Amino acid sequence: MRKPFLSIIIPARNEESRLPRALGQVFAFLEKQPYRSEVLVIENASSDRTLQVAQRFAENFPTLRVFQETRPGKGSAIRRGMMEARGEYRFVADADFSMPVEEINRFLPPACDCDIAIASREAPGAVRYDEPYYRHFTGRVFNFLIRTLALPGLQDTQCGFKCFRAAVAGEIFPFQTLTGWAFDVEILLIARRRGYAIREIGIPWYYGSGSRISVLRDSWRMFLDLLTIRRNARRGMYDS
Repeated sequence: MRKPFLSIIIPARNEESRLPRALGQVFAFLEKQPYRSEVLVIENASSDRTLQVAQRFAENFPTLRVFQETRPGKGSAIRRGMMEARGEYRFVADADFSMPVEEINRFLPPACDCDIAIASREAPGAVRYDEPYYRHFTGRVFNFLIRTLALPGLQDTQCGFKCFRAAVAGEIFPFQTLTGWAFDVEILLIARRRGYAIREIGIPWYYGSGSRISVLRDSWRMFLDLLTIRRNARRGMYDS
């Protein structure tokens, strides 16, 4: 079987309510595209019927593959998806699809031909809709820490939409150690240390009230993760 051009990876933890809409949007979009594709849902230690919802969809869409990742953490689910995917390009998407699905093609050739393309709410052309001021403020504070401690020059590493060339994903994800919210920073730092180019793409982004991030709790955890990433890099854990 020929490899698909694009793999869309959707990590899903307790997403039984949002997943049907997301998958409906994704397949309606993919049916209009000229390239071969697949969709992977990585169910991640859910306590609801996320797995059953995904499996029911798979009965009607043969290019949908469903996996269970029992190790908790969004980073675990995405690493599993990257290892299971077969596409030349591997696109990570949050189940809430706060970015219009039609934007996906902007991350792929011919519109964008780079090692890693990441959605940005700060790059030129980006527009934020309905985001509370306090969320924007805390996000910018955390990004300042990211730029200071790990990834200078990148304005938004935490948006949930990212695209990797297959060869790049195969080289960097085996070195991932974090599974929490800051795993994105670790992956991008590994990529940079190996000389891969990262491009930010400004997107329209719609804030959803169902966000799973707790500003106080998760900001502290992210800060501790940044210190772990910095320590790992100094020890050469990302270089072998």
